[in-house]
Amino acid sequence: MGQSISVQSKQMDAVCVFTTDRSITGQDGAGFGSADEAEAAGGFAATLAVRLFAADDSIDHVYVASNDVIVRRDGSWSGEQINVAADTIRNLFLHYV
Repeated sequence: MGQSISVQSKQMDAVCVFTTDRSITGQDGAGFGSADEAEAAGGFAATLAVRLFAADDSIDHVYVASNDVIVRRDGSWSGEQINVAADTIRNLFLHYV
C-alpha cells in the first residue's frame, strides 16, 4: 500500500544529494543530526531521517527540503551505501514493503 518514490542521486565526497519526484517537506526544510533529534521532531522528514540513520551507522546528518534529501556520512559513499539510502527514501510512503 502506498506509492514508491522515484530517486536520483549525486554523490560529492561525504555528501550525497537524493532528488525525488515529489515533495517531502515544504520550502523551509528540516535538518537532523541524530535519530533522537528526528524522533523528537516528528513529521515525514523526521521519519525519513530516523530510517536513514538506522540504515547506515555512518550517516551523521540528514537535511530534507522539498524534494531534495541531502545526507552526509562520516567518510565517502560506496555504490551499495547509496543504493541502501535510495531504497530507504524510495520506500518512505510504502506501508507494506
